[in-house]
Parts: sequence; C-alpha cells; structure tokens
Amino acid sequence: MALIATDSQRIIIGLGQTGLSCARFLAAKGWPFAVVDTRAEPPLADLFRREFPEVELRCGPLQADFLSRARSLILSPGVARAEPAIQAAESAGAQVLGDIDLFCAEVTAPIVAITGSNAKSTVTTLVGEMAKAAGIRVGVGGNIGVPVLDLLQTGPADLYVLELSSFQLETTHLLRAKAATVLNISPDHLDRYDSIQAYYLAKHRIYRGCEQAIFNRDDALTQPLIAVGMRAQSFGLQTPDLGQWGVREEAGVLYLAKGLETLMPATELRIQGQHNLANALAALALGEAVKLPRQAMLEALRQFSGLPHRCQWVAAAEGVTWINDSKGTNVGATLAAIQGLGSELTEQGRLLVILGGVAKDQRFVELRTPLQTFARAVILLGQDAPIIAEDLAGLPLYFVDSMQAAVAQAHALAQAGDVVLLSPACASFDMFSGYAQRGEVFAACVEACLKEAACSQN
Repeated sequence: MALIATDSQRIIIGLGQTGLSCARFLAAKGWPFAVVDTRAEPPLADLFRREFPEVELRCGPLQADFLSRARSLILSPGVARAEPAIQAAESAGAQVLGDIDLFCAEVTAPIVAITGSNAKSTVTTLVGEMAKAAGIRVGVGGNIGVPVLDLLQTGPADLYVLELSSFQLETTHLLRAKAATVLNISPDHLDRYDSIQAYYLAKHRIYRGCEQAIFNRDDALTQPLIAVGMRAQSFGLQTPDLGQWGVREEAGVLYLAKGLETLMPATELRIQGQHNLANALAALALGEAVKLPRQAMLEALRQFSGLPHRCQWVAAAEGVTWINDSKGTNVGATLAAIQGLGSELTEQGRLLVILGGVAKDQRFVELRTPLQTFARAVILLGQDAPIIAEDLAGLPLYFVDSMQAAVAQAHALAQAGDVVLLSPACASFDMFSGYAQRGEVFAACVEACLKEAACSQN
C-alpha cells in the first residue's frame, strides 16, 4: 500500500500527542492538512494554534461531509475507526492510515515491533536497553510514550524498537518489521472491540510482512500463521527445544536458556516474578533476531530494575513488601502479576491485592483461582468495584472509597511475609488522571501509612 501523493488533502483526526506529532511532521514536509478533534476544546488546542495559526482546526462531533473531502485521514489511536463519519469518508474513497505508516515510509533502519495485552512497555524498554548496551544508536517509541514521528527529530538511528497498541496496528500497513512479537493476548479494550476475535486480529497485524515472528509458547493466541519466507521462534517458561527460548533447571538453579545452552541464572534478574522471566526471554529472542551481541543483552538484563508502576518495589516494613503495579490496567496484566509474585512467596506469605477502577467491559472470573491460591484478601475501590465483587464472590473482599483507605486496610490485614500488590486490572480515569498518578498516590499513601505506624510504635 503506497502513501497518498503529496498534493492530496489530509485530515488528522485527534489532537493528542500523536496528532500533534503528525501535524509537525506534515508541516515540515510542506504538505497541506487540517485537524479535527471530537472534544470541544482539546488540551493541546492552544499549543497547536500557536504553532500552526494558518491550519484549520475543527472541534466537536466529526462531520462526515468534511472528512469525505480528504484523500487521506490520519487517525490517532484514541479515535475508533468505527466512528460513522470516518466510515462514511472511507466509503467515499478516503485512505485511513496512522502515524506508524508515516514513520515507516521515512526510515530504512530495521524495526523491532512489540505488542501484547501486557508487558509491552517492559519488553520494549528492555530491547532498547540491550541495544544501548551494545553501543547501537536506537530509537524507542510508539505507545510507550514517545510518538514515533518525534523519533525522527533526534537524527537517524541504526535500530528502532516500537511498542504498538492494537489501536495503532488497525491503521498500519507498511510496518514490515525485522522482528515482531505478540507477547500475550487476554481480553482488553472490549469497550472498543465487539469481540475478542476482533482484538486478536488487530494484534496479529504486527506480523504482516515481518522477517521473524517471536511468539509465546504459553499462549496459543500469540502464534502467527506463518507466511512464505517468515521465520519463527518461541519463548516460554518450560524447558526449550533446540533453537527456542525457555528456562532450564540445573543442580537446583533456574537458568534463562536457548535450546541446550544456559545463559544466566534467573536469580541475577532484578525484576521479580515468573512473568518477568518470560519478558526477559522475549527480549533476548527479539534482540538476537536483529543481531544484538549476547553479552550486551545479558548485561542489560542484569542492570534492568523495571519500569515505574510495573511491579515496582515501593517499600518493605514489618516483614511486608509493597508493590506498585498500577500499569496493570487489564485482567491479563493483573493475572500475570498475581501468578508471578504469588509463586515466589515464602511458605507463610500471602498477597493482599488492591483491585478496581474502570472495568472497560471486562469480567474478572479469571482472577478467582489465583486469588484463592495466593491471596489473603482482596481490597476493592473505584467505579466498577461491584462488578469485580460479583465475579469474586466468596473471596475475602473489602470495599474502600479511596487509595488512602485501601492502603490502611492492607496494612491492618498484612502479616510478616506478605506482599501488598496494587494491580487494579482496570483503567484509572474514574479517580485519577492516569495509571501513573494512581501509582504515585499509592506510593505516597504507603509512605504516610508506614511513617504513621512507625511513630505509633515509638
């Protein structure tokens, strides 16, 4: 699929960070465009008007007649392609694409492309750190926070590592990654997709035209349909077959391994939990696919301490460890955290799990068995706490109305050897500006609670 010729009218739909980066890119090219946003006054509108005073910006409900005038619609990930006005413009002949296609048309360096329901940011960051450890000029961006077109402003790179959401992949046609992976698939964004199959199909667009597919043996939904010329490798938490990635046990010690070859003891990883063993293996497989030196990759693994709000250590006191996994915004991510941390508890230790927020049309029954296995209590807060309670009926559930109250309840229930885990399995927008603020508030509440407890004991 070729991009529309440069004399065609373009309309950017959505004025968030991605939309603004698209505007800057098109303006630098000298290509005409307009911008629309469904919000009456987008947060970046004033900045946009200062930078592009001559460019038309329309705010409010999308207008099919206006969009239908364009030959090319550049869709931001936050706007659904199923919007009636967009569908009407597409039917009238408009091409719908996203910022990833604009980026891919510009760069010649190899691309590592990463998606999944959870762990995308961890694996993307890890591969980027591996490249840096090898002395390679690398650009890391996409859904991880830096719009891909902004990567072009820092000069050429020798490698790009991109985290891609299902929303971005819906409008991506030109990716053709050197190595691509779907790390895992669990129900998510079902407020936007009408079925898990539609979500699955969006994720699997990442494999289109890739040279090497990396998939998760422990999740059959990640395995691609192998096209002619595509190579594939797998990673998983079992003993690997020849040429595959996995975990080997020798003399009672677990090792990251490829085939028969042991690479490093799992205990040398700073990131905790079995789910992070899988993340490390995925990063190694992707890095090897683009010929990163093995020693540099292993050293990066030893140094990597994890991402903020992703199973991040917050504090330890009175034998209790507090973990911030606020980035766990769907059931799959929280399931991985519960199983990964639960499997490493001491004999007397249990989890106290804080859940709740905006459910995004998810159900939570899948959490019942691991919570029964590992949890001392489940603390519920937020808009959709009643939905979670319905799915987890019979477990020890505690309702609270604030993060401060959730931390206080966990502190009152916790015993030596326990881990308190904030992994909400929900979006945060009912109470917070995003998962980052939710995690920051959790950490602040933990600090205040432990300080108060210490003072009361003196």
